[in-house]
Amino acid sequence: MDKGKFFNFKENPNIKTLLMIIAINKESPWWDKTITYAKNCPWTPGKRLARRMLQQDFKKREKVFIAVHGDDVIGFCIFEESGNLPQKFDCSPFINLVFVHESFRGQRLSKSLIDAALHYAKELGYKKVYLKSEHIGLYEKYGFQKIADFEPIVGLANQLFEITL
Repeated sequence: MDKGKFFNFKENPNIKTLLMIIAINKESPWWDKTITYAKNCPWTPGKRLARRMLQQDFKKREKVFIAVHGDDVIGFCIFEESGNLPQKFDCSPFINLVFVHESFRGQRLSKSLIDAALHYAKELGYKKVYLKSEHIGLYEKYGFQKIADFEPIVGLANQLFEITL
């Protein structure tokens, strides 16, 4: 049984708690716990992630990455092929649905989640990865460059970012 791939980010001095970043799939013991966490998440897109996980709506190379503190899921993001963008954008792959529990914010856990997904993308041979967001200035800190504005199809994200690996 695949228990998930572990990522070690101990070199990040901003992380003040012991935690793990794990890539999971439906075989992982963290799968059901992540569904519960996402379903109860105060952020509406978390509920969308829970539905996708319940329906096992992921292509073979798509992954859910989670931040774990002790026995608790405290954040997530997904690596996926599609970003639900207007047709004029031909971009793939995407990091999407980046979320960290409020009590763990400010420790750069979203960066650790994103770094794990970028590492995975590089392992798969991708040269660029895309991300969409409505946040201004957040993802630029992580090396992403804004490349376009657009009208959202799903959610509030209206900016497209890319990073070269």
